[in-house]
Amino acid sequence: MSSFEVRGGRKLQGEIVPQGAKNEALQIISAVLLTPEKVTITNIPDIVDVNLQIELLMALGVKVERPSRDTCIFQADNVDADFLGSESFRKKSSRLRGSVMLAGPMLARFKKAYIPKPGGDKIGRRRLDTHIIGFEKLGARFEYNEEHHFFQLVAPDLKGVYMLLDEPSVTGTANIVMAAVMAEGITTIYNAACEPYLQQLCKMLNRMGAKIGGVGSNLLTIEGVKSLGGTEHRMLPDMIEVGSFIGMAAMTQSEITIKNAGIEHLGIIPEKFQQLGIQMEFRGNDIFIPAQDSYEIATYLDGGILTVSDHPWPGFTPDLLSIVLVVATQAVGSVLVHQKMFESRLFFTDKLIDMGAQIILCDPHRATVIGLGRRNKLRGITMTSPDIRAGQALLIAALSAEGKSTIQNIEQIDRGYQYIDERLRQLGADIKRI
Repeated sequence: MSSFEVRGGRKLQGEIVPQGAKNEALQIISAVLLTPEKVTITNIPDIVDVNLQIELLMALGVKVERPSRDTCIFQADNVDADFLGSESFRKKSSRLRGSVMLAGPMLARFKKAYIPKPGGDKIGRRRLDTHIIGFEKLGARFEYNEEHHFFQLVAPDLKGVYMLLDEPSVTGTANIVMAAVMAEGITTIYNAACEPYLQQLCKMLNRMGAKIGGVGSNLLTIEGVKSLGGTEHRMLPDMIEVGSFIGMAAMTQSEITIKNAGIEHLGIIPEKFQQLGIQMEFRGNDIFIPAQDSYEIATYLDGGILTVSDHPWPGFTPDLLSIVLVVATQAVGSVLVHQKMFESRLFFTDKLIDMGAQIILCDPHRATVIGLGRRNKLRGITMTSPDIRAGQALLIAALSAEGKSTIQNIEQIDRGYQYIDERLRQLGADIKRI
């Protein structure tokens, strides 16, 4: 296993470009299974989870050309649908939650699919009910294999139907949309997710010949078509990286410009960091964060303590709550961080407490951060990255801390952030991969 060795306390400076969006990539790459024609995708993040998804497609028989690390040309004209039921697929997919995204396109085009027990982060229960129930409503039948822990689905005839999702799951909505684009008749999905990732998927499918209405809202209408064709698609900048870099600049008192940040697709993210007292300027599609000696957390109009919580889009993404929590440790003022979606994502706070942060973990979902405005600087320690987002938060803490920090299990960070140590060194960070 590799580790990061970080010597903190250095001010960073320069420009950084966010990678392509990880959460968009896993959906978009799966959608190439819907057509035998070529699909060209650019701005692909070169990270472990996305590369594993591409490997899965290649194992299925999809032809993949990679003229550069951020561009792939896919052609799914000779797919081995039975591979999904093999032991090899179960082993490969157990490392990656994104493997569940193959089910929708496989059902639509090949009338059968397999969903293994998903891998990925250990951040709490991540149920598949929304996916399975949606497929059932479209006409799929499923059986659960107790011995090998996977769902087997068959759908000789998918038919359009009205459905009200029990939760606006991003991956659940994407999977159902991909299954419905070639179903007979009209499918209406209410309480659909409407994140930019989902909007990007729908726009790509429409360019391929799908008929999806209501894109950007929580009410999607899909008129089934017989087949889809090839297209070209460019992924958005990763909003989670953008938020991480905003927080990193504030924590390290650095002057940083985030280039090509995709500002129009960031929603409420900049506003939430501004509520923590972080200054920023929007310069075209770039975000400039000036060096700040201190930043003060806002209060509500009645003087109440600020609460930052996750919510379905256009609310605040849960993937940035870990960053908000660590950034608040060096602010002036207090904030309650409420992580509603996952019950294990705040457990990394014990590492921050060991570094000297003032945090009260109220329960698995809530933590109160008491920002002392750098009166008590964080100190370097040895710690382990529990998941992708907490790993990045701990890395930001280490960059601002006094002394040396060692972050173990950085494979978790590599799953979501490409060449992160190289890019941080270009800003002046003292970070080594050991």
